[in-house]
Amino acid sequence: MLKTCSQHELVEAGCDEAGRGPLAGPVAAAAVILPPEWNHPLLNDSKQMSEKNRYLLRDVIEREAVAWAVEMVFPEEIDRINILNASFAAMSRAVERLSVKPQLLLIDGNRFRTTLDIPYRCIVKGDATYASIAAASVLAKTYRDDYMMRIAEEYPVYNWQKNKGYPTREHREAIMRYGLSPYHRMSFNHEFEQLRLFERPAENQK
Repeated sequence: MLKTCSQHELVEAGCDEAGRGPLAGPVAAAAVILPPEWNHPLLNDSKQMSEKNRYLLRDVIEREAVAWAVEMVFPEEIDRINILNASFAAMSRAVERLSVKPQLLLIDGNRFRTTLDIPYRCIVKGDATYASIAAASVLAKTYRDDYMMRIAEEYPVYNWQKNKGYPTREHREAIMRYGLSPYHRMSFNHEFEQLRLFERPAENQK
């Protein structure tokens, strides 16, 4: 069972992102403030959940959270500021959009930079540790997947409805055959042989 909070004095928001590894599409981030002691038996790191359970939990989180927000940073900005800074920016913007201001941020990962005047803690594998970070991972993942499904209709040759923009063999071969779309991250290495190193099942990536 995930921990419901890291302490009991301050209002915490869990923050996580999805989409740092893909060759196309935005990076998405979410911030979530949960009620005290809130948890759910299906909640986990979104990468460990089935798609069905992610969407089921999204509805529950949006209905029962004290506050939540999702933000995306798109390829043009990713190319300008790099993917790591884009991830930080997306998380910061999601926090700024919360209807309740948190007093402490729980950040999934080992690094974070922000101009927000809110204390934060970086937690490696935080999405498998704290409910609020896991909830943020579910929102970030599902909202990004929704976006990729929409643009897949515009560019069906890349099969984004299946690979969500990750560097699968099918996606890389489509790039080699058809070239890059306006939704691709131009600063990423799209060469087929270079990308062979990163081939993993898309469902297990963030």
